Amino acid sequence: MRFIFFLFTILFFGSFSMQSQILKDVDSTKVYKVVDSLFIDRDLENYSVRLFSNYKVKRFTLRDDDSKTRFIPSNPFGIGVGFASRKIVVDIAFNLKNNKDRITNKFDMQGTTIIGKNHFVNFYVQTYKGYNVKNNYNEPTIFRGDIKSATVGFNYLFTLSEIEFSYAMLKAGVSKRNKNVHITGGLGTFAVFDYFSGDETILSDEGALFYNEQANIKRYSSHGIGVLAGFISAFMLPKNLIASFNVMPGIAVMNKRVTIPDDTYRPSNPMLYKIDYTAALAYNAERYYVSLIYNGSAYSTSLDFDNKQLFSLSKAKLAFGYKLWAKKKNK
Repeated sequence: MRFIFFLFTILFFGSFSMQSQILKDVDSTKVYKVVDSLFIDRDLENYSVRLFSNYKVKRFTLRDDDSKTRFIPSNPFGIGVGFASRKIVVDIAFNLKNNKDRITNKFDMQGTTIIGKNHFVNFYVQTYKGYNVKNNYNEPTIFRGDIKSATVGFNYLFTLSEIEFSYAMLKAGVSKRNKNVHITGGLGTFAVFDYFSGDETILSDEGALFYNEQANIKRYSSHGIGVLAGFISAFMLPKNLIASFNVMPGIAVMNKRVTIPDDTYRPSNPMLYKIDYTAALAYNAERYYVSLIYNGSAYSTSLDFDNKQLFSLSKAKLAFGYKLWAKKKNK
């Protein structure tokens, strides 16, 4: 029950991107004013409705010096509707399932928020069941409905200068041109939990012949914490274009556990290496806006015995927004 409550809390706060501040006083009047300033945008010119398509996927790979097996989910695309203001973006997406024989059942939530003026936070919760198994040793691609994975984590970056740019504003088609170029960097921390398993092993009987015994994994789990650094940037371009690019590399110490058919072992190499990156481009017109945002993360860690595990998180969204205030002005 505690886990369900925790997950519900993450869902509630993670379903939108917002620009906020830390609550420091529990006085009801002050709290109301803070909440009002966080979520309520009283300027109707900032409101819009949105149509969008998105792409979300968590994939992982097992490899050694010669062989590579990739686990790729099906039905990564979705479409949806939403609304936005200068302070909040709420989008509801519906997953597109084309192949009924190869459906990946999944929950995939990723969110970004800016707290105060120097605190950048990103978090994600993902559970997948059902993967297409591909390889580089000429075995046929198969779909394994029993293979499961779960990933939970967050990134925190404290920036050395104030963050003057909000992703909510970019997504909502609201430009704030205090500067033509805004770049800030900082240091922070991150934590991650990662898990995958199969009913038997994640490799087929034929696939296991291309690896050593320790790569024939039935269950893998890991958790750890690390440090990261990075920068956040925004560029106000001509013709009402806004571009943004972020990079955040990191390194962590992991506690890993690997279960194979006849044994369980803990890899001696505790290190995990990762990089996060974001690229965004938005066009903002009088009545509408178009935004394209791509977020990617790549993680790599050793499982000993010359085996490595890699996993990646990807999210892309193309949104078209119509500003409601424009219709009102023309009355």
